[in-house]
This record gives sequence, C-alpha cells and structure tokens, in this order.
Amino acid sequence: MNLANRITTLRIILALVCVSIMFWDIPGRDSLAAIIFIIAGLTDGLDGYAARIRKEITPFGKWFDPFADKVLIILTLVVLAHLNRGVPWMAVWIISLREVLITILRFFAGRKGLTIAASIWGKLKTVSQIIAIALIMLAKPWDIFPLSIWVLRLAVALTIWSGIDYLWRWRSVFTSAKAKDVIV
Repeated sequence: MNLANRITTLRIILALVCVSIMFWDIPGRDSLAAIIFIIAGLTDGLDGYAARIRKEITPFGKWFDPFADKVLIILTLVVLAHLNRGVPWMAVWIISLREVLITILRFFAGRKGLTIAASIWGKLKTVSQIIAIALIMLAKPWDIFPLSIWVLRLAVALTIWSGIDYLWRWRSVFTSAKAKDVIV
C-alpha cells in the first residue's frame, strides 16, 4: 500500500474515531471531535498531493479516495442529525443521494474505460461540507442561528449543483457510446 492510500485509510479511521467521540460523555467532547474531523478533512487534499508528487496514482486510489470522503462526510452528518446537532435529515438525504448517484456514474464510466476526475464544483462541494460540519460541531447550544447553518445551506446547494454538473457533463456514460465517443 502506497503512502497516499495509507493517508486515505487514516481518513476513514479518523472518521470512525470522530463519530465515536461524539457519543462520549467527556468534557471538551465537541472540540475534540471537531479537531479530529478537521484533521481527517485535511487528509483529503494530502493524499492526492502525495500520490501526484510521488507518482503513485493507482486505479485503487482513484476509487478509494472518494469512498473515504463519503465515509467521512455521510457518517458524520448522520451522527450529527441523530444527535439533533442542527443538521436536518433532508440535508443528509440530499448529500447521500448525490453521492450514490455519482458513485453509480463512476461505476458505469469505469466499465467504459473512463475515469471521472473531481470537478471544481465537486471540490468546492467537499470543502464546503467539511467547513459546515466542523462549524456545526463547534457551535454552541445557545446559538439560535449560527453561521454553521448558512454554510451547511451553501454546502447543500453546491452538492445539488455539482451533482447536476456531473450528470449533465457525463450523461453519455449511460448511453451505448464507446469510450472514444465520449466528449467532455
């Protein structure tokens, strides 16, 4: 396993540690979970950088990195919604549905020999989700309408937009066109 894939594995482990901490009854629980979540979020860029700089980009890594992102984001959102921490279930469903649709898109693209790289909208979506979740974790209960809710709304909007963008740009993946016929 190369360095980039080890960093990606670390992101999944940190996601599991983060959500576990949210259930503990300890002082500073929210801050500790947020710090771990932020570190996990930072590994998203770090693993790609490591793969590029070390020339260790692999088909497994191209699949594993988005999978780790989904584990980090969706798992944390589900726990925050379950704990009534200001995450509406509708946001969880919208984000989860987009991830399932894009995963299906990537699967069909892969069967045609295509790789769907992250678009600028997909990257902005991920960054906004990480920021929103970190802010929600750090929000105080007495905040009536904290900044985190506005950032979460932005993240949901970017989630919808990036999903539409991917599906529109790669719509030919669902047709009978061959890989050489696909125009992006």
